[in-house]
Amino acid sequence: MKTIILIGAKGKMGQAALSGLGKHKVVTASRSGNGTDHCVDITNEDSIRNLYQQVGDFDAVVNTVGECEYAPFSEMAEKQWSTTVQSKMMGQINLVRIGLEYIKENGSFTLISGILNVKPIPLAIADAVTSSAIDSFVKCVSYELPKGMRVNAINPTVIEEAWGVYGDMMPGFQPVPGSLVGKAFERSVDGFLNGEVIYVDA
Repeated sequence: MKTIILIGAKGKMGQAALSGLGKHKVVTASRSGNGTDHCVDITNEDSIRNLYQQVGDFDAVVNTVGECEYAPFSEMAEKQWSTTVQSKMMGQINLVRIGLEYIKENGSFTLISGILNVKPIPLAIADAVTSSAIDSFVKCVSYELPKGMRVNAINPTVIEEAWGVYGDMMPGFQPVPGSLVGKAFERSVDGFLNGEVIYVDA
């Protein structure tokens, strides 16, 4: 059994990830800390470091969060770009960068990107660009990780459990069960994949 830090555990994607990690000890975290073991703000390096220090020994980090701003490109202000970049891109990169100091040998990191960098929709350019960045990051950084460590990204389409929120934005998309996405997280944590983007689409 592994000890896994699951960030965003209370969200729809976090619950999907949790469904694939049931055989492990899962330490949960969220930005508010409500209903989870710890609170963490992935845009704050001190908060990330504090989380890792509080948990102590752990084998894997699974992240399911990344704040994104949605607007037409012509109306997207620099501050909105910065919000998305600092959270979905740099927040996740820092989870790995700082995590190297704390994670066990042969540990793994699983990040989240998203299908919109493959199948773009209106208003979601910042989400698409940062998802592409995360997909590229895991492919490249996998060559540099020490001590048998691994990193992968889950690139899912919208899940059924979140269709009520995102369905109107994504006409023509077929949602998938969260349990199917959970299997992708399980493959990343329990398999030997490294530097892979694991797509989950209908």
